[in-house]
Amino acid sequence: MGKMNAGLMSSASDDWGTPQAFFDELHAEFGFTLDVCASARNAKCPRFFSREDNGLEQTWTGTVWLNPPYGREIGLWLRKAVESWRGGATVVCLVPARTDTAWWHDYAALGEVRFVRGRLRFVSAEGEKSSAPFPSAVVVFR
Repeated sequence: MGKMNAGLMSSASDDWGTPQAFFDELHAEFGFTLDVCASARNAKCPRFFSREDNGLEQTWTGTVWLNPPYGREIGLWLRKAVESWRGGATVVCLVPARTDTAWWHDYAALGEVRFVRGRLRFVSAEGEKSSAPFPSAVVVFR
């Protein structure tokens, strides 16, 4: 396993951007208004919450895009997605398809699950692309 894939597997680096073409297809379907977990470099919407904004502490409204950090705190992001959905937002999440985890059963399974065929190629903060060493899923709460 290469250095980049090792970073994707762990929480060593959680700043991996969504592949643009993949996002564009979902944006055409949903029309996102807010990216709740982004940086100025990789934000997918003009309105976004950065690490400094701490999206977990913000109110999510409208049609929300979420590509959360894939480390230990992913369950917190999915819980917030469910809470926001119950509050009236549409939330679309890109997550690893880790069907053996508590966060998957507690939160992701409540949404519409779309398994991604093949492996996505994420973009690092340095602009390098690396295939995910895990399958992905899109979870839609609407």
